[in-house]
Amino acid sequence: MWFFARDPVRDFPFELSPEPPEGSPPGPWALHRGRKKATGSPVSIFVYDVKPGAEEQTQVAKAAFKRLKTLRHPNILAYIDGLETEKCLHVVTEAVTPLAAYLKARTETGDLREMELSWGLHQIVKALSFLVNDCSLIHNNVCMAAVFVDRAGEWKLGGLDYMYSAQGNGGGPPRKGVPELEQYDPPELADGSGKAVREKWSADMWRLGCLIWEVFNGPLPRAAALRNPGKIPKSLVPHYCELVGANPKVRPNPARFLQNCRAPGGFMNNRFVETNLFLEEIQIKEPAEKQKFFQELSKSLDSFPEDFCRHKVLPQLLTAFEFGNAGAVVLTPLFKVGKFLSAEEYQQKIVPVVVKMFSSTDRAMRIRLLQQMEQFIQYLDEPTVNTQIFPHVVHGFLDTNPAIREQTVKSMLLLAPKLNEANLNVELMKHFARLQAKDEQGPIRCNTTVCLGKIGSYLSASTRHRVLTSAFSRATKDPFAPSRVAGVLGFAATHNLYSMTDCAHKILPVLCGLTVDPEKSVRDQAFKAIRSFLSKLESVSEDPTQLAEVEKDVHAASSPGVGGAAASWAGWAVTGVSSLTSKLIRAHPTAAPAETNVPQRPVPEGLPAPTPAPAPAPATTSGHWETQEEAKDTEEDSSAADRWDDEDWGSLEQEAESVLAQQDDWSTGGQSSQPGQSQTGAVGKLRAHGSRLGRSQAPQSHPLRAHDWPASITGVDQSLVTKATPLLPCQRVGRLLLSQDPTHGVMTTGRAWRPRADRPRRSPGRSVRSGGGRWRPNAQRKRRPRAP
Repeated sequence: MWFFARDPVRDFPFELSPEPPEGSPPGPWALHRGRKKATGSPVSIFVYDVKPGAEEQTQVAKAAFKRLKTLRHPNILAYIDGLETEKCLHVVTEAVTPLAAYLKARTETGDLREMELSWGLHQIVKALSFLVNDCSLIHNNVCMAAVFVDRAGEWKLGGLDYMYSAQGNGGGPPRKGVPELEQYDPPELADGSGKAVREKWSADMWRLGCLIWEVFNGPLPRAAALRNPGKIPKSLVPHYCELVGANPKVRPNPARFLQNCRAPGGFMNNRFVETNLFLEEIQIKEPAEKQKFFQELSKSLDSFPEDFCRHKVLPQLLTAFEFGNAGAVVLTPLFKVGKFLSAEEYQQKIVPVVVKMFSSTDRAMRIRLLQQMEQFIQYLDEPTVNTQIFPHVVHGFLDTNPAIREQTVKSMLLLAPKLNEANLNVELMKHFARLQAKDEQGPIRCNTTVCLGKIGSYLSASTRHRVLTSAFSRATKDPFAPSRVAGVLGFAATHNLYSMTDCAHKILPVLCGLTVDPEKSVRDQAFKAIRSFLSKLESVSEDPTQLAEVEKDVHAASSPGVGGAAASWAGWAVTGVSSLTSKLIRAHPTAAPAETNVPQRPVPEGLPAPTPAPAPAPATTSGHWETQEEAKDTEEDSSAADRWDDEDWGSLEQEAESVLAQQDDWSTGGQSSQPGQSQTGAVGKLRAHGSRLGRSQAPQSHPLRAHDWPASITGVDQSLVTKATPLLPCQRVGRLLLSQDPTHGVMTTGRAWRPRADRPRRSPGRSVRSGGGRWRPNAQRKRRPRAP
């Protein structure tokens, strides 16, 4: 019967890379790259081939195998698995690179920094201190070939082949038999007796001095070269001289050597070493200490090695967020480290954390996420944005903190390209409509208009037709001047999304009204936009065949390419709006002071100066000269226009006609009526102007004369003014009068106006609002006694 023996190497859960060994350091081992068969994770595999007649070397290799398997320390090479057969020995460790190869590669790229060397030497000395002071073991092989570097840049001590006990239990030090390694032995061991050694660490500290020399100067040619420090830093030279001194009794203990180098001004006293030491003990630090550390970490990450940030800082940041309740303070360093990751690593490590952060109720975390969204938005896919991020972001539109509302608006510029039909065209437009019409902060209303202009090309054709014209038209009536400028620029930025009919009937009438705006910046932008639209209309008029080319984007689907162009039409309309908003919050939590000083229009000759009007409400677009009663009447009429996201805005041709029919001569101080207060017919217009000017500006004792109503304003015969105009048959409905206009045969709505001379005298106690009489304060009015 045949028995088939299983090959242990074939069943080994790790496989060697077909690449040649990374190097052949002095000693019996050859270092290979490898990977775990189950997961594919990289490892390093040390291989020793058993050769006939090399029994002594085989025993040394087996002893090293056993030592590495039993010793566990952060600064000693980490053992993972091993295989021992009659033909070979395999020792699997964490993935590492020989120190010589690492330093050569870093030097060639120019990335090697002194702080990396200081922390690496700190780790080797700490490993020696562990062996000597805690384990009473002598390493006996400290040199460049015994040090390895992992992927985070951490130095690991290996080469445990010739280790022996400091207490003499296992006999003296084993014979190396490798000339390249014997040159690192101290001079007191030249006779081979070792009687001159006074301290157990003296020989290893001499070898540490040789390692320091090689790190800064390259391979050690001979022991006499140690007398010249070469490129060793000046702050390290005094301590180096103690290590390579001829007297073994003056060589310091490894723990004392670390204390000397960590003293103020010492070689190992720097920010990089302090950061590493804090990360090693972060689990036992107080929350306040962690908060301070993460706040200061961002400033130092730019100077730290990239591998260190990716493989050591990042895991600690993720752990601090998941289990340490670090909060928003980890966001800034987290996104800084994220710049060093590939797209795949970012998706695996940072995106899940970001998604979880958006569901947090911590305002500080939410606003930092919004401010830094530009750094991670490219790594988020559309399903994640629509289902896990956008539902949480929209809560910022309703936040009571203006800064969060403002940052939420700005973030939509980055999220819009990834939003689906429902979120972009329905949900987002609903919030934008409310912000633009009712938000108390002028900068937020302004930037809402700006954002809408930048994302207009991403909207569907039906939504663009329903939203853009009405939204920008509303912005041109905002009491905040930058909002009016943003409305004009919004029209200009999305000019390719309007038909020629809309340009002529809807947009140009609105822009023409802004040519007499009190603010010069608004007027300048209006003239530029008008010229732009007129040039398009004129070109199509000259060559009607261009109409299809000009309107190709009107009914097209969302076009990201155009969105990129629109996004560059201007920066945010309010420069430094974050600081401006914060100032508004601190100064006046409920109102924006920038809106209180709205310039008044010139006062026409022959009329007294108007009384200062109160600051207009953010959502009110009524004229500055209207009375409070009229403003209240217009609120209900204008409320329907505030819902442009889910209602039909109606035809703007009628609104444009009413504006043109009621516009006044700007040079004489006329004020156009609001859309809901239009009057039909010359008499209706005369009544509107009379009721407005008579109540809000003219003194009660001043009789109305013919020159108070120039024909340019009223547009009617002067005889209508000089003669008493009889009241038309009317029917009172609430406060309004429905009168039959005999001139035009239509019903007009409004308060009936009559010349003052024809008004009947009322009792002195009656108010102006009741129809006549001299106005008096409430305290001076005589109360009429009630009948019993």
